[in-house]
Amino acid sequence: MKKVKIGLLHTTIRGDEKLLIDAAKRRNVNLRLVDVREQILDPVSYQERFDVVLERCLSTVKGSHAIEFFESMRIPVVNNLSVARLCENKFLTSLTLFKHRVPTPRFSLIFGEEQAKAAVLELGGYPVVIKPVHGSWGRLVAKLNDAHALEAVIEQKLTLGGPHHQAIYMQKYIEKPGRDIRVHVIGGKVIAAIYRKSNHWITNTARGAEAVPCKVDRALKKIALATGKAIGEGVLGLDLFETKNGYVVNEVNHTIEFKNVQRVTGIDIAGTILDYCLKVAKK
Repeated sequence: MKKVKIGLLHTTIRGDEKLLIDAAKRRNVNLRLVDVREQILDPVSYQERFDVVLERCLSTVKGSHAIEFFESMRIPVVNNLSVARLCENKFLTSLTLFKHRVPTPRFSLIFGEEQAKAAVLELGGYPVVIKPVHGSWGRLVAKLNDAHALEAVIEQKLTLGGPHHQAIYMQKYIEKPGRDIRVHVIGGKVIAAIYRKSNHWITNTARGAEAVPCKVDRALKKIALATGKAIGEGVLGLDLFETKNGYVVNEVNHTIEFKNVQRVTGIDIAGTILDYCLKVAKK
């Protein structure tokens, strides 16, 4: 029987990719490392053939173009282009969650200072959070407590930023109990969850938050599955807040960093991802 060949697309080999490599060795899976920076994505001359491709690029731009290429070659990609495009655009993620009635913080997209001030009122007043539409690790995220801070941040974005900074994504600020929740949904199943604890209002582990195991209760499972259904089946990382009215989904990530989840829960996230890739290849 032919062994399934998985192409692991990457730009950097991080701890997460090392876990995938180790999991592949334990499962005797044929995992081929593909540095997209070294590829010539020409459909006429490209020789490498895979049964499925796992996109793990640190660069969203490189990763998205690689997905486009391999899908054009009729090679299934995890995650597919539809899921990647939804997740890499925070505004589109929020619109999708809203459309499917998945609880998410109130949000707006505006293009100027006066519209931003009006949007603050619609969101219920200060504080609000401004984020880049595209971004990760809590970078360039600002909590604005008053109109003076709003004016300063927007002036900098409109004056110093590139074209993508002209789109200003704003969320209602959600007061957190010193933590948020990261949930992994893989192949339509809730696999694991952690709390990300921090004294800072930004709770990304990339910014120093502590990872602590989180028990998945019925309500958390329900909203996680609803989010996965809205975004599309794949390998997803959901960021959720706890509120007095229940859980709300803040963001959805499609190239997940899972090493901290695997470390503190003991759940083999890397192996689960590979098992899902094998399932996709056999469809």
